[in-house]
Amino acid sequence: MTIVVTGAAGFIGSNIVKALNGRGITDIIAVDNLSSGDKFRNLVDCEISHYLDKHEFLDLLLDGEYDGELMAIVHEGACSDTMNHDGKYMMDNNYQYTLALLDYCQSEEIQFLYASSAAVYGGGSTFKEEREFEGPLNVYGYSKFLFDQVLRQRMKEGLTAQVAGFRYFNVYGPREQHKGRMASVAFHNFNQYRETGKVKLFGGWDGWGDGCQSRDFVSVEDVVKVNLFFLDNPELSGIYNLGSGRAQPFNDVAVATVNACRRHEGKPALSHAELVEQGILEYTPFPDALKGKYQSFTQADIGKLRDAGYDEPMLSVEQGVDRYVDWLMSR
Repeated sequence: MTIVVTGAAGFIGSNIVKALNGRGITDIIAVDNLSSGDKFRNLVDCEISHYLDKHEFLDLLLDGEYDGELMAIVHEGACSDTMNHDGKYMMDNNYQYTLALLDYCQSEEIQFLYASSAAVYGGGSTFKEEREFEGPLNVYGYSKFLFDQVLRQRMKEGLTAQVAGFRYFNVYGPREQHKGRMASVAFHNFNQYRETGKVKLFGGWDGWGDGCQSRDFVSVEDVVKVNLFFLDNPELSGIYNLGSGRAQPFNDVAVATVNACRRHEGKPALSHAELVEQGILEYTPFPDALKGKYQSFTQADIGKLRDAGYDEPMLSVEQGVDRYVDWLMSR
């Protein structure tokens, strides 16, 4: 039976398509919006059975075109630009579209996996899948939060098929090059170093030292593995944090990126102190525009994910970035 992947030409979606191919699955309908045409490159080395624009797909789906043919919809398509403040667009694109897919999957008893976001936690300091810790700070986070709330209500009422949402933390890895400024810190560090021989990070602020603000950086490799685990276990439903479970400072990402590049240059690894001393790692004043609007710390509580039976170890920044740089250098 067919698997639908929305956002299939995007970052996480294309990695999921490639991983499904790795299992020998090619009966995949790729759904996306290719108004930004460069994203097609993410699918060039993938095998799919069909491509549809996101609006055309929803119309065909609701008209019954795919009744009885689908095994699952893996919904990665969304506007992920946290700086987009067009609330109507964000709610139509992220909330209403997702709700329509949910209703269809429930009526047809089809597995439905979807992308939520750690943005639902806003400025909080506890990252656990409970209502009391949630308070999004922008309309992007609210669009994800509101759908999670719908799922909670539907679960109380009783589901007809699996619905699982994943609150992605700071995802990095292959196939994100089209995201521009929304691409990961590792991607920007790599390009800065390759172009200038230096990496620049924000200096200290709000009690945090230079480059010490810390996030839960999770490799897209782990994100894909979790999605496939849930596809394999259709009895599991709910909302799950999807991070590494550890917070690491931006300094760690910069050091890992530079040293992976130096390895390709035949140069020895340097410590953080040596990188600063040699001027390879520099700090710029923390921007006034971000003060009070910046998450200085995130760390996923992945206890619920572990309780669901997912026991694979998550890559550290050092491991994941090293592999990512190898991929970038091979392009």
